[in-house]
Amino acid sequence: MKNIIRVSIVLVLLGVVFMQFKPVKKTINTFASALKKPSLINRDSLTIKSRVNIPYGYKRVHYPKGSFQEYLRNYQLKPFGTKIINYDNTAYFWQGGHIGVLEIPVPKNGLQQCADALIRIRSEYLWEQNRQYEIGFNFTSGHYCSWSKYADGYRPKVQGNKVSFHKTASKNNSKANFYKYLNLIYMYSGTLSLYNELPKITDATNLKIGDMLIKGGSPGHIVMICDEVINNKGEKLFLLFQGNTPAQSVHLVKNLENSNISPWYYLENDAIIPVSNYTFGSSKFVRFK
Repeated sequence: MKNIIRVSIVLVLLGVVFMQFKPVKKTINTFASALKKPSLINRDSLTIKSRVNIPYGYKRVHYPKGSFQEYLRNYQLKPFGTKIINYDNTAYFWQGGHIGVLEIPVPKNGLQQCADALIRIRSEYLWEQNRQYEIGFNFTSGHYCSWSKYADGYRPKVQGNKVSFHKTASKNNSKANFYKYLNLIYMYSGTLSLYNELPKITDATNLKIGDMLIKGGSPGHIVMICDEVINNKGEKLFLLFQGNTPAQSVHLVKNLENSNISPWYYLENDAIIPVSNYTFGSSKFVRFK
């Protein structure tokens, strides 16, 4: 009889303990869920703006419709998981640094490398805005080559650092001829010419969409800001995309150094900024005119 009473008491105590720990476990699970970081990536979305969510406490910086900034922010992406492909149709050796591939064809001639890809994006925007007369870039030699003169039939004669332009072709304003012009720019322009030609941004708090983080040189590298958010302290975060060498798919990059905000980046002047598989040792910024 005593044994039966003892067993009953033990069962009652176990029941009380179980009832006490059940809500505790629920509380722990709720707390863990609250701590779980919300995803900043929308895998089903097909634009830069819709692919990446805004970090908590931030809002997107407003730009007017039709601006270069809105053009970049709403750039079309291929489906999530699309691989970076080289100009020769082979897969790039490293696929771990991007969260999206932009809808930009990669020419088979191998010319559309890092600076070239951004030149193309800027030029296509101006073309679509009927601002073709603004399209023009310096060669590394410093000589200016405009689309308007090329369309009128003028072609460069390059002898070392000496360049002269001569009318050797018929006038042709077609889109096909426009891409021939861009191939010419790809051959004679690059990160060094862009760095020397374009206005510098000496205060990172003034950075905006369309500005570029650049290392001018041979080789050099360049990436473009394609989205921008700000918090109530005035602190900004940015998204970046890049082309690369060899010529390959233009892609929206992860932030491999800060997983808490990736793919967003803090940007500041003269800082060491790793971007995908390249590190900018002393960050400099330029802006298209």
